[in-house]
Amino acid sequence: MSETRYTDQHEWVRLEGDSATVGITKFAAEQLGDVVYVELPAKGKAVKAGGEAAVVESVKAASEVYAPVGGEVTSANEALSTEPSKVNEDPEGAGWFFKLKLADAGEFTNLMDAAAYAEFTKGL
Repeated sequence: MSETRYTDQHEWVRLEGDSATVGITKFAAEQLGDVVYVELPAKGKAVKAGGEAAVVESVKAASEVYAPVGGEVTSANEALSTEPSKVNEDPEGAGWFFKLKLADAGEFTNLMDAAAYAEFTKGL
C-alpha cells in the first residue's frame, strides 16, 4: 500500500516499501503556470531531506524542487525532458520527478498528510 505526504514547500512524496516517488503538488503546478523545463537529478545522487534535488522552470519563474526525504536517487522521470507539460497535466501522477531509496522512514512520518496539506494551502 502506498501513502502520500506533503511538504510546506509544495513537494509530495509517495512511499511504497523503501522506495519514494517525488514530485510537486497540484497547488505548486498551478502557481507556476505552464512548465517549460525540468532539470532532474542524476541516478545515484544522494539527497538530504530539505536539500535541493531538481529544478522546474515555467513561463513565470524557476524554482528549486527540494527532497522531502533523504536517500539515493534510483531513477528520474526522463519523459519530463521532452514533455515538461506532464507536470501541469498530472502533477501528482505522470508528472513525478524522481524516485529514491529512502534513507530514514522517520523523515516521511514527519511530513503533512493530505488533510493537513489541504488546510495549509487554504491560507495561501
